[in-house]
Amino acid sequence: MNIETTKLELMKLLLNTQKESVLEKIKEIFQKESSKDWWEELSEAEHQEIELGLKEAENGQVKSNQDVMKLFDEWK
Repeated sequence: MNIETTKLELMKLLLNTQKESVLEKIKEIFQKESSKDWWEELSEAEHQEIELGLKEAENGQVKSNQDVMKLFDEWK
């Protein structure tokens, strides 16, 4: 079954239900999904890379935007 078929079946069920409790549960599911923290969506490797970058920034191991742009211009 593909996602479009599933969506259509769910829409039909949604439109036909008169149970407010069912609708509230579905609403809660969507709210939970939309309120997920982006951090939780990242892999462990991505967490480690971000944490490393933050540590490097704290230690002053950064390059200015201007320096980075020069590197890109030279690379072209």
